[in-house]
Amino acid sequence: MSSMRDRQQGSEKKYAMDEESKFKAMVRRNKLLGLWAAEKLGKTGTEADAYAKEVVSADFEEAGDDDVFRKVRADFDAAGVAQSDREIRGVMDELLATAVDQIKNA
Repeated sequence: MSSMRDRQQGSEKKYAMDEESKFKAMVRRNKLLGLWAAEKLGKTGTEADAYAKEVVSADFEEAGDDDVFRKVRADFDAAGVAQSDREIRGVMDELLATAVDQIKNA
């Protein structure tokens, strides 16, 4: 009976670690996305860092990526930055892979 409890606790710990890793990767991806978008918007230095934080914060509005995408899309539209939805989503995918690698190698 204790071995079943041990397995269950082990599974719960693994699940918690996996979820924490996913969360960290998404936060890192959003920061990288914010820095990429800031560059496209002509922001540098502390202004770019502040914008990246805004992008990270946008992810807490709802589950999924749509809130982050909408933030970047709206900011690009307001500033006249020519990037298609497909290009933005492609960068989001690439930066997620980068973020996962960075988390694994940290």
